[in-house]
Amino acid sequence: MNEIKVYTTNTCPYCTMMKNFLNEKGLPFEEVNVQQDPIAADQLVKTTGEMGVPQTEINGQWVLGFDPEKVLQLVK
Repeated sequence: MNEIKVYTTNTCPYCTMMKNFLNEKGLPFEEVNVQQDPIAADQLVKTTGEMGVPQTEINGQWVLGFDPEKVLQLVK
């Protein structure tokens, strides 16, 4: 079972693309909207050093932006 968490904002088109891609591949994920959760936003920046979204954590590895190939490399 994969552990997938997607960090998003309300207005990010690449976030929508990432969520749609995961849904199309049948990969369940948890969404964390950093626009609505400032504590999660601070934690994300501290963890990754990046402010952009989407950031997707897959089984402890990070994917910055919409990168379907990297996602498929990291899922089990």
